[in-house]
Amino acid sequence: MSKSSPRERRRLWRSPFLWWPLGVISALVVVSVVVFNVSPWPSALIIRQVFQDGAKKTAAIMAPYAPTSGVESIYNVQYGDGKFETASTFTELDVFYPTGTTEPLGTVIWTHGGAWVSGNKSNDTVYFQLLAQAGYTVVGLNYTYGPEAQYPTAVNELNQAHAFLLANAEKYHIDPNRIVLAGDSAGAQLSSQLATLITSPEYAQEVGITPVLKPEQLQGVVLNSGIYEVTTLLGQKGILGWGDDVALWAYTGDKDLQNSPAVAEMSTMNHVTANFPETWISGGNADPLTNGNSKPFAAKLQSLGVNVTELFWPADYTPALPHEYQFKLNLDAAQTALSSTLTFLSDRIGPTAN
Repeated sequence: MSKSSPRERRRLWRSPFLWWPLGVISALVVVSVVVFNVSPWPSALIIRQVFQDGAKKTAAIMAPYAPTSGVESIYNVQYGDGKFETASTFTELDVFYPTGTTEPLGTVIWTHGGAWVSGNKSNDTVYFQLLAQAGYTVVGLNYTYGPEAQYPTAVNELNQAHAFLLANAEKYHIDPNRIVLAGDSAGAQLSSQLATLITSPEYAQEVGITPVLKPEQLQGVVLNSGIYEVTTLLGQKGILGWGDDVALWAYTGDKDLQNSPAVAEMSTMNHVTANFPETWISGGNADPLTNGNSKPFAAKLQSLGVNVTELFWPADYTPALPHEYQFKLNLDAAQTALSSTLTFLSDRIGPTAN
């Protein structure tokens, strides 16, 4: 094998055929860095994929517990009128109620989670059916998350969904005076925000949204693994901290999250009043949101005189309960949470509720 001379090697290194791919790779690296810092889209889509993969696994755990009969299910009802939504699937809802229902029932309106950048009502279908089987009308809501739309689009859409449900109460067996708002993770934040809008005229004026539901129609709130002081998520280290910052940037449209008006408004811990509805709240012992958000929020509500039903677990409880443990129905703790939720619903919007 012949060896190239020093002159030939110098000529090779000067060749555009060698430097062209290296130049392209360098340019792509620079572009990627710029794009990831200028727009939340690339990072948000990565986070979305992670959440979607997790949701599929959780849905598979719930699947064996789905009722085989006794529940009517209506899927993909369009509630949007084009004012806020960017795509029709974002403004769809599902409705579930016991088979043979002819009378209006106490109604649970559930907002799904997904870090404000992902999720779908269909992920929680089995859970909704289990609640409906117990004697309630249950509504699962979609909404437009980030970065497709920015705050407060989702809040406006969910409020619009409430208007649609009231207008179609008879059709979907909804008792307009026996309503509980519910949600998980980011959906718990949204449900707490809607409940605050409904029960605090000052806050509604600040946000600029007139709530459809009246305080006397809202009988309770069910909150699972939620975020109520959003600033606790900011500036954290590691991959989780990066994910929180990106998700909030995508949802709010504000890169300077520390000074974001949206983040301040989303932090319902600082806006709730003594008129906030009776609340059921829970979080897993291995979920950092429990100590950072759920427990402080429960304490804040109790300090205001709000009746709160807590379901928290000892630090050494095993198996350790992760974020949104309530959907992992193969866990004893999840079954306890479901039973406790049903008791709360019975007391607030059941047939014999006061």
